[in-house]
Amino acid sequence: MVIRKKKKPHVSFRLNMLFFVIFMLFSVLILRLGLVQIVYGEDFKREIERTEDITVNNPVPRGKMFDRNGKVIVDNTPLNAITYTKFQDTSQEEMLKTAKRLAQLIDKDISKIRERDKQDFWILKNPEKAKEKITKREWDLYEQEELDDKEIYNLQLKRIKKDDLASLTTEDLETLAIFREFNSGYALTQQIVKNENVTPEEFAVVSENLESLPGVDTTTDWERYYAFGNTLKTVLGNVTSSDEGLPEDKLEEYLARDYSRNDRVGKSYIELQYEDVLHGQKGKVKNVTDKAGKILSTEVVSEGQRGKDLVLTIDMNLQLEIEKIIEEELWNAKQNSKSALLDRAFVVLMNPHTGEILTMAGKQIARNDETNKQEMRDFALGNITTSYNVGSVVKGATILTGYNTGAIQPGSTQYDSPLLIKDTPPKSSWKNFGNINDLRALQVSSNVYMWKTVIEMAGGQYAPNKPLSLDVTAFDTMRQSFSQFGLGTKTGIDLPNESTGYAGPLKQPGLLLDLAIGQYDTYTVMQLAQYVSTIANGGYRVQPHIVKEIREPVLENNELGPIVQEIEPTILNRIDGKDEWIDRVQEGFRMVMQVGDGTGVSSFKGVDYSPAGKTGTAQAFYDGPERKKFGKIPPEVMNLSLISYAPSNNPEVAMAVLVPWAYQGNSGPATANIIGRRVMDTYFNLKKQTQTDGTNVVNQNEGTTENTDTQQNNQ
Repeated sequence: MVIRKKKKPHVSFRLNMLFFVIFMLFSVLILRLGLVQIVYGEDFKREIERTEDITVNNPVPRGKMFDRNGKVIVDNTPLNAITYTKFQDTSQEEMLKTAKRLAQLIDKDISKIRERDKQDFWILKNPEKAKEKITKREWDLYEQEELDDKEIYNLQLKRIKKDDLASLTTEDLETLAIFREFNSGYALTQQIVKNENVTPEEFAVVSENLESLPGVDTTTDWERYYAFGNTLKTVLGNVTSSDEGLPEDKLEEYLARDYSRNDRVGKSYIELQYEDVLHGQKGKVKNVTDKAGKILSTEVVSEGQRGKDLVLTIDMNLQLEIEKIIEEELWNAKQNSKSALLDRAFVVLMNPHTGEILTMAGKQIARNDETNKQEMRDFALGNITTSYNVGSVVKGATILTGYNTGAIQPGSTQYDSPLLIKDTPPKSSWKNFGNINDLRALQVSSNVYMWKTVIEMAGGQYAPNKPLSLDVTAFDTMRQSFSQFGLGTKTGIDLPNESTGYAGPLKQPGLLLDLAIGQYDTYTVMQLAQYVSTIANGGYRVQPHIVKEIREPVLENNELGPIVQEIEPTILNRIDGKDEWIDRVQEGFRMVMQVGDGTGVSSFKGVDYSPAGKTGTAQAFYDGPERKKFGKIPPEVMNLSLISYAPSNNPEVAMAVLVPWAYQGNSGPATANIIGRRVMDTYFNLKKQTQTDGTNVVNQNEGTTENTDTQQNNQ
């Protein structure tokens, strides 16, 4: 038997070499890690502990606002500014020293210094005298830790006398005012020390002495500039000052969104509503500091970009002309002895298909506290924040509610004569019209037709000289129907603090009849504009909006950048009912303005733009700024209103006019109709002028109308 030897396993030379190379590489790596950890470890540890990256945001100018034709409405005006940036290692003593030097170079307003500021400053300036305010026994208690630093400090504050504070000189107070600004911001965050009325001399002398003013710098700041003065000022809104910084009630919200405490933000209306757009993207700077807070290096992370621009739906040429009309007619009406309480008027023009607000005008006569003379002020905001009884303009909604509930049908007739309800004064239209249908009721503004419609809706049975019993659930039916047009509910306009109006709390049969003719609940002018637009466009409630586009900012002179967002029309709802019902009300509105004895015919006589609409007069009680003069019972007044659109067969513009407290008594100047006629004339004249020569200049002699009187209440 042959015994064979086992073959030894054979490993190739190449494989051995590979193992050897891997072994050597691992050995080098281990040696390197050991060297880093053992030899240089402490050095790297100290370097990590020595430095810290801190990113600081620098504010940028806000975005601009333009009108729909590209005219600048709101801009930024550059300002010379003196700033301070506090380093993390800066002591209070060093800051005080710098503030004292700066006070010698600039004038600083001291009017905003509080008593507590003076007390804190006195302690800081007079540390030895402050210590003397504490008794030996109290210092002993402090050493025994029975009193803490805060309690000692509070004792010092309480014991500072008026004579102590009187020792502070004007220069001390200016130093304090500057020192106060130094302390109002975060470390490494630029803080405005002075940006108002910085003279060229101040700017130059501070620039020349920056080396001896650590943390101080000279730069360019901005403030909001309103190209058209007070026009639309109440709607454009305001921005906080550098002193105000972030609003206290929204402080945490803004800080969570990377704002700084001293950032200026929008605090009302468009500036507030579009804060995220207008605020811009801050520049970011990374400061590398040591643990003591000393800056080792600075790196610009991003340059930042000023806020995006807003293009408003407003036509400023049209706005200015309409404001002029309101002012003229308010002053004219005030000359009438019956119009002593009149002090305001409003106009809204709206595209009924898109919801774009072309004009939002409001004026108020108020007394100047300094001169004690009456002056005209912007009150455009009143179009969404104040509400009034508006009278018969709501009758289109009443007729459509009657159709929907089956109380009436198109063509239904009623006999218009006074209603004689037991224990109630006779209720009548401004004239007895006899047998009339729905169209005629709108044309001549019949109250009786509306009342009989509501009586039928509420299951009532009218009989002369008998009590009238009605199902008061008809209040809910009416209000729900009215809300489909925008009456009694928010319109959804892109502005904060919009009023919904006031719904009367009592539900009595007589008040239900008042609701049907616009003399119970109150509505805003913007609600009226949305309501008439809903009828004009065939039954679609369109959300009004005052911003048309958001655009990227550009550096060139007031040019518009690329569109970021275009605000599209938003349909909030389609009203209940058939198309032919809406057509029926449209025809009634056309008859109001164009046919026979329609209540708007005399005011719109001879125009070529085919208006449609509804006039209104409401008996109300005065509730204005002079209310307290009249005690518990305010005087009765008449509110005048007008809603309209044109052309009647293809509406391109809808209008709402309201003149509260227009006069006292049974008749007075027809101010709402006069304003409405002039406004519509101006709109179409501007349109013609634009088509002729491409400009937006209106002939100021055009757009006048005859001065007609209202015929009767509730018309």
